[in-house]
Amino acid sequence: MAERPSTIVLVTCTSCGKPIPPGTEATKFLCPNCGEILIRRCLRCRKFGRPYKCPKCGFIGP
Repeated sequence: MAERPSTIVLVTCTSCGKPIPPGTEATKFLCPNCGEILIRRCLRCRKFGRPYKCPKCGFIGP
C-alpha cells in the first residue's frame, strides 16, 4: 500500500480569516461571552486591535 503524503491544515484568524502559521505569536481563547467557541487571532489583528465576532453568539470583541 502506497503512503499518502501528509497535509497540514492551518487554522485561520477569527478576525481577518487568513491562515495562522505554526510558531507565530497568535493567541487562542474561548469566547468571553458563551465560552463555547475557540477564538484564534493572528499577531497583526492583535497588534492593531481588529475586532472579532463569535460565530455562535455574535459577541464582538477587540
